[in-house]
Amino acid sequence: MSIISMDSVLLVDAIRKGTLTAVQVTTAFCKTAAIAHQINNCLHEIFFDQSLERATFLDDYYSKHTATIGPLHGLPVSLKDQFHVKGNDTTMGYVEWIGSNLGIKDPNEKHQVQSQIVSEFVGLGVVLYCKTSLPQTLLFGETKNNIISQTLNPNNQNLSCGGSSGGEGALQALRGSSLGLGTDIGGSVRIPAAFNGIFSLKPTPERISYREVANTNPGQNTYRSTVGFMSTSLGGLELALKSVLSTRPWLRDPAVVPIPFRQDIVDEYLSRADWDGTAKASGLALKLGVFWTDGVVTPQPPITRGLQMVVDAVRNAGHKRIAPVYAKQSSSQVSFLKADGANDIHAQLDLSGEPLIPDLAAAFRLKQPIGLLEYQDLTFQGLEYESQYSDYWNATAEEDGQIVDAVIMPVAPHAAVIPGKFYHTGMTLKSLNLFKYSAVVIPIAKADKNLNVFDDGYQPLNATDRLNWEAYDPEIYDGAPIGVQLVARKFEEEKIWAIAKIVHASLQKEQQKPKI
Repeated sequence: MSIISMDSVLLVDAIRKGTLTAVQVTTAFCKTAAIAHQINNCLHEIFFDQSLERATFLDDYYSKHTATIGPLHGLPVSLKDQFHVKGNDTTMGYVEWIGSNLGIKDPNEKHQVQSQIVSEFVGLGVVLYCKTSLPQTLLFGETKNNIISQTLNPNNQNLSCGGSSGGEGALQALRGSSLGLGTDIGGSVRIPAAFNGIFSLKPTPERISYREVANTNPGQNTYRSTVGFMSTSLGGLELALKSVLSTRPWLRDPAVVPIPFRQDIVDEYLSRADWDGTAKASGLALKLGVFWTDGVVTPQPPITRGLQMVVDAVRNAGHKRIAPVYAKQSSSQVSFLKADGANDIHAQLDLSGEPLIPDLAAAFRLKQPIGLLEYQDLTFQGLEYESQYSDYWNATAEEDGQIVDAVIMPVAPHAAVIPGKFYHTGMTLKSLNLFKYSAVVIPIAKADKNLNVFDDGYQPLNATDRLNWEAYDPEIYDGAPIGVQLVARKFEEEKIWAIAKIVHASLQKEQQKPKI
């Protein structure tokens, strides 16, 4: 097995056992990342020399002590270009931030600030080696800026890699990384994971530290962005979450809720199924809701097929499925993201005179910020919507006494989108982040032009739905990764990871059945 084909769990195990060295692993991923960038434009910053020095230090430590310095000893970890690393730029996709570190509070501390979670990962033993591309402003479901232009999908250069953690998704799809850090306020680790055929975990914001992480409109704290993990395996997500929580991040970041990793929750949920995802006769089967559409845009055929594959797999594995999940749209969170009238965005653009990328020119025109009373009203609307959905979720127990464990739903209304045709983000933006729900994305299959065909009788629900439906091209989408997200409630990261493992196992079992 080649080094880059191994996932994070196998890599740290091999380094711990001495069958691989940190230098060997780091060299492999640095070389692969360099090739990935040459063919797919997915990096903003490389610090390979520093990474090899770090790997050498780790190997020397291991040789001297016959022990690792932490559970992630020697593991190369890539970072979205929002995270500060001492000695290196953070650009956030803005031209003027190159060489200046304008994202920190005190510009005199250029290249001296490091994001808390980065320091935590370094303490756990990781090797940092590159930063990945993101879109100008962050607030875009694709990855495009005036520094490197656009990052496309490694599976098909006619499609987007997603955003805003798009460079992470593309790099991992090319196996230039097995584990990386992204952020998510409207789907930004989930969309690239689904588009690139990898896994991601979006925690509740207050679970992981966001301290000293650059951000757009950082004063908007009502509905917060969250640090998320992206990995080539489910095991990598658990490894990252468990490891970082072992450092007790709440002691250094007062915004983090003091909840350690809860192995008992993982064990309790995994005990409900066999290794292949089959519900145990002696246990409580999972009860899963299904969210087919948000009522605004109907997913294109590949996504509907992907959802059906998951539903069939969990049903055949003996788990419960309820009727389609209720969907109600809210524009509250979108309004919060634009509450400052795009003043923060334009302040960064004006530093160099760079223009907004054309895709965002209409959405982020400079305007007057909304007033305090309107802001308070939006806050009230968001709280009301959150309460209503909580009541609805609880009501799923009325029939059999069991509350729905998780919901299966699309990440977007399409597979990896044709650039410029991402018309609707409601499936990630307008509910899950508003409620601060935890979510895991798993890859399902690939689009197939022979299976994912048009429904000639389909009647669009509205103008946006028509745009999305007419954008589907079976030939272009053929082979594009299909991913779905599994969603649980606030602070249920361990639970949703365990459920994702069961669902993924049941799906793999279903896919291995002989075709008739």
